[in-house]
Amino acid sequence: MQNAAANTLKAYQSDILGFLSFLGVHLGGPVGPSQLRQIGLTDMRAWMAHERGRGVSARSLARALSAVKSFFRWVSNHEGFDATAVLATRAPKFQKKLPRPLAEDAARAMIDRVGDLASEDWVAARDMAVLTLLYGCGLRISEALGMTADQHPLPDVLRMTGKGGKERQVPVLPAARQAVARYMQLCPFPADPGSPMFRGQRGGRLNARQIAGAMQRARMQLGLPASATPHAMRHSFATHLLNAGGDLRAIQELLGHASLSTTQAYTGVDTARLMEVYGKAHPRAS
Repeated sequence: MQNAAANTLKAYQSDILGFLSFLGVHLGGPVGPSQLRQIGLTDMRAWMAHERGRGVSARSLARALSAVKSFFRWVSNHEGFDATAVLATRAPKFQKKLPRPLAEDAARAMIDRVGDLASEDWVAARDMAVLTLLYGCGLRISEALGMTADQHPLPDVLRMTGKGGKERQVPVLPAARQAVARYMQLCPFPADPGSPMFRGQRGGRLNARQIAGAMQRARMQLGLPASATPHAMRHSFATHLLNAGGDLRAIQELLGHASLSTTQAYTGVDTARLMEVYGKAHPRAS
C-alpha cells in the first residue's frame, strides 16, 4: 500500500475492518493471529456470500478481497504462517464499465455553461479554468485541485505527480494558460506561495464535490447524461486526442497510465488498433 492515495487507504481500511467484523460473528469470538492462521477457503467463501447477500456489487467485493489479501500477506509475513488459502481465493467476475467521453462540442459547451451558471465572476472563471485543465491537459481532478498559486503563470510544460508517485510531463495549451490567468486575476484571495491555486467560497482549497456539483447543474441544462462528470473530461481529452491522430503510447504518457490496456479502455480503442500500435512500438515486432 506504499504511495497509495488517502482515499484508497481509507477504503482498504474499511474493507479490512468489515472482513474482521464478519469473522468475529462467523467464528463466534475475538479474532487474533491464531484465528487468522486457521482461515481457509470455506471461510472466505462464507464471507463473500455474506457480502453479496447484503447487496455488495461484484466490483466492490473484488476490491475488498484485494484489501483482505494485502492484509493477510502482511499478517502472515509477521506471524509466520501460510496464507495460501486466502491468497488463492478468486475474485468475482464483473463487467468493467467502459468510460463514456463527451463529444467535442459537448465538452466545450460544458466549460462555457459552468461559467454561465456561476454566482460570481471569479467563481465562473475558476470553474472554467479547472475544466479546461481536465479537458485541455488531461489532468485528474485531484491533480488540478492540488495545484498551488506559485504555479501561475503556467509554464509550457507541467510536471505532474500522479498515482503511485509516477511523474509525467504535460504540455499546456494556450487556452488552459489563458483560463488560469483570467481566474487568478479575478480571484479575491492572496496568491501566497504554497497556497491553493483554486479556492472555495471561503478561501480554502476547492473541493472536488463543488466542481462535480457545477457540472451536474450544467449537464442538466445541456441535456447530457449523468456520466458527464469531471473524470469524463479527462476521458474526453484522451479520446479526442486519439481521434485526431495521436499515438496511443504518447497518450499513455500524457495520462500517466502504467499500463497501455488502461489507456486502451480510456480511449475505447479496439484490439486491432492496439495491436497496430504494439507492432509499431515493439522492437521485435518487425
